[in-house]
Parts: sequence; C-alpha cells; structure tokens
Amino acid sequence: MNLVLNSTSEWQREDREHHLHPFTDIAQLSEKGVRVITRGEGVHLWDSEGEKIIDGMSGLWCVNLGYGRKELSEVAAKQMNELAYYNTFFQTTTMPATSLATLLSEVTPDGLNNVFYGNSGSESNDTVVRLAWRYWAAKGQPSKTTFIARENAYHGSTLAGASLGGMGYMHEQGPLPLPGFEHIEQPHWYFNGADMSSDEYGIKAAGKLEEKILELGADNVAAFIGEPIQGAGGVIVPPDSYWPEIQRICRKYDILLVSDEVICGFGRTGEWFGCQSFGFEPDMMTMAKGMSSGYIPISGVMVHDRVVEVLKGSGDFNHGYTYSGHPVSCAVAQANISILRDEGIVDRVKTDIGPYMQARLKEFADHPLVGQVRGRGLIAAFELVKDKEAHQRFDNVGEVGMICRNHCFEHNIIMRATGDAMLLSPPLVITKEEVDDLLDKALKCLDLTAKDIGMM
Repeated sequence: MNLVLNSTSEWQREDREHHLHPFTDIAQLSEKGVRVITRGEGVHLWDSEGEKIIDGMSGLWCVNLGYGRKELSEVAAKQMNELAYYNTFFQTTTMPATSLATLLSEVTPDGLNNVFYGNSGSESNDTVVRLAWRYWAAKGQPSKTTFIARENAYHGSTLAGASLGGMGYMHEQGPLPLPGFEHIEQPHWYFNGADMSSDEYGIKAAGKLEEKILELGADNVAAFIGEPIQGAGGVIVPPDSYWPEIQRICRKYDILLVSDEVICGFGRTGEWFGCQSFGFEPDMMTMAKGMSSGYIPISGVMVHDRVVEVLKGSGDFNHGYTYSGHPVSCAVAQANISILRDEGIVDRVKTDIGPYMQARLKEFADHPLVGQVRGRGLIAAFELVKDKEAHQRFDNVGEVGMICRNHCFEHNIIMRATGDAMLLSPPLVITKEEVDDLLDKALKCLDLTAKDIGMM
C-alpha cells in the first residue's frame, strides 16, 4: 500500500472492503464512498481531491487548538523517545501522568483535585458509574445505585455510556438501557416550554429530577449526570435557572451531581468548563476531546475532595484501563492545556471571538427555515422548522437536516445535522474572518435547502 500514490478511488475501495465506521449505514457508505481527509491546518482540512474544507465542528467537537500545532506533535515525539509507555497500575506513575494531574487541579473548579484517567469520554462516564457505586457502598448506602440522566442526552456508546445517554435510536439496538439507568425531560425550552418564560421553564424542567427521585426513592439514587449544554442532542442550551435548581435538588436528596464536560470542557463555552458558565458545582466531572484537542486519545474524571475522602477509606478500587495515564497522551494534554492557558484562548472565547460569532448567528433568526438560533461561546445550533410561529417540526424529523448537511458537504463546510438542527462548534482559534466565511457558507447551504423544499 502506497500512502502517497494511492488514488481516491483506491482508498475508497480499501475502506469499503476493510473499515467499519461508527454510527454509519454500512451499505449506504459502501455505495457512496468515503471522503479521504489528508491534512489539516488551523480551521481547515484538505481531502485527497485537493478540496479545502472549513471545519465548523472541530473534528468531532475536539480540535480546540486547530490543526497543525507542531508544539503538540513535538511533545509527543519527545515523550515517545524517552518513555513510550508504562502503566499506572503496580503503585507506579510516570512524570507526565502526575504533572498533568497537578495542572488539571489548577484549571478545574475548586475542590476537584484528583483525576482518574481513561482514553475516551465513554470510558470516563463508565468510570463515573463505578466511582459512584463504590462511594455509596463505602458510606454504607449500597442501595444507591441508580443513575438519572436526560432524554436525548449523549454520554458515550459503551454499554454504560449508552445507558446513561437518552437516545432512543441507540437503545433500539439494545437491550438498552441497562437496568438502573433512568431518564427525565431534556431542558429544551423551544419545543417543550415556549408557552412560559425561559426561567420558568428551567425550574419546571429541573423539577422533573425531583419527581423522578421521589418515584425511585432517594435511597436508591446514586447520581444525576448531564452535559452543561447537550451537544450531540442538538446543542440544547438550558435556561439560566436550570442548573442551579438541579444542584439544589441533588443536595436536598443527597445524590451526586456529575457534569459531563466532554464537549463543553476546555474553553468551548467561554469558561474553562461549562459548569462554570451555568453556575453549578459538580461532585465529579468527566472530560476528554478538548483535553488534548483531539491530537491523541485521553480522558479523565475529576473527583471532588469530598468524594475522594470517602474513597480513601474503601480499600481497592478495582477499575482501570491499560492506557490509563498513558505518558504520551498525558504529555500532549499537558502541552495543549498550557497553550490554552498561556495564550489566553479561553478568555478570548469569552470576551472576543465567542461574542462575535454569537452576534453574527443572530442574523440567521429571520431566515425562513430557522426557528431558533441558540448557543454559547463557540458552540451553536440552527433549529430548522416547518412553522416558525408554531414551533412546529417537519413531518419526517431529520430529513431536512440531511438535505442541508449534504449541501454543506458539497460546498466544503462541515456542519453536523442532529435531527433538523444544524450544529456548529469550530476550533477555538478561529479568526473573525474565518467566522464570516463559515457563516457565509452556512447561509448558502440554508438557502439551497429552503429552495429544495419550496420555502424560498
């Protein structure tokens, strides 16, 4: 196999014959053929046909620093040459694993001073389940095992992650969710609460947690988990009243509060972590993606001191991964986080480029297809609807979103379609000129979609 001389069609043939893709219709992709990405720089990608593509999704919500940061590849090469691998079992550590843990304790909210490493957001959310079970058993309350999450939430695709998540199309390929995982209404004001103010709806939606706790019995509930902003579910931005009320309920009934920061973490919302943007203090926090800007797999669970103190008296925690605290991954993550901090990138999202993009996005509110524009920092969504006044969805949800996504593909812009919501999450290093280019292309694709369905 020649990595240079292979043609696009040859790559497509090999991929079709040997590569099973995530979340993909195998037959459909085999017929269509994959797009082969060959390189990236900043916010742009190039494919094997030489097409330049603006990446409005940071890969998969993760390339916060953009493509081509040589500092990260150089750190990886240096660490590979010094110590390519050693585990963190056997009462052993490596310098990168410990150094990164110290740095994470500095950039995460107060009290979150310990990290358990994994390799993906899915693994970290599995780890949260094990940690919570161990915590309550150590406190003499072993019946507290049930997790509550939200409908349409995404917390990974492992068995525990998919059970935590509330996506029906994943559960249909079950039997999922596993026992001990419950779900409540997602805080989607536009479709669920538009007959009341945003803050009134936020309190109402949070109240669904209290109802579920009372239904199950507080003595049986271990934790509530949620993304500050539901990402893969459609960039669902909750009302400002929602998360403080969720925290009040968790404290009232003595259940753990877990913030899934896999997407929101490391600057996406304009704060280091989404929980800081929405004013709540989690007992545990999962993270991945932006932790290394996607340059190398790594994830973690930050655990609050009040939880760690209980775990310290519980003996062995029989859980872990071969690559927990992988030295190369930790070295790259440490370099990535240092760049985010030292170059003031998170603050720039909060005070400069984030407000600029959100202001530009408001211009889309008058588009005939767009019912709602929502977002925070450098994450956003356009909700495409049949009737703007009535907040009415299209009859076949997802069909119009797919039409728009296909136009994006043809016009070299990457936006994600979730149902009929078109999602944006560009690299945090995007410039104002690049935001303008991204949104100009997005507008063109919306116009073409509206023409296709007779709305323009």
